Amino acid sequence: MPNDNALTLAQISDPRSVTRELRNRVVSCWIAVTNAAGAAGFPFPPVQDGDVAPVADRILGRLGPQHSRLITATCDGVLAGWVVLDRDPDRLVGHWGTVRHLQAHPDFRGRGVGSALMRELRRVAREELGLEQLHLAARGGEGLEDFYGRLGWREIGRWPAALRLAPDDTRDEVLMILDAL
Repeated sequence: MPNDNALTLAQISDPRSVTRELRNRVVSCWIAVTNAAGAAGFPFPPVQDGDVAPVADRILGRLGPQHSRLITATCDGVLAGWVVLDRDPDRLVGHWGTVRHLQAHPDFRGRGVGSALMRELRRVAREELGLEQLHLAARGGEGLEDFYGRLGWREIGRWPAALRLAPDDTRDEVLMILDAL
């Protein structure tokens, strides 16, 4: 199991810095995560490049140093996972950020990739963006509350039965906060 030192963490805040290779790796990772039943933004697998690429392109296209960062983890040159940190430009809520699309490639699950990405995201939020708190929404019933809880997050509410994955599978959307950056 690699520790944080075995992973190379990087961040990108300019869409012009996203190479075609990185874009393709992000899309491939997202497809693999979704098709392995990961809760990563596409609730109805299977997905293909044509489903994921346009959404990834929008996310990558709106990166900016003050409002959106992509943080990646690679292991031996392979994209092991990624996450996005967004900051609202409105000064009313500009002191907090939103975590989106945390995912670890299925080949790297259970090896500390998600935790390493979240620790780096927290550092970037605090040290580089001066944020005071982070928010996220997670799909209930996946054990994600426990994962985030181990990293210092706490549940602040739920949207009951907000996510209908199938006629017999409705889940809560769990709202979480990290306010001790």
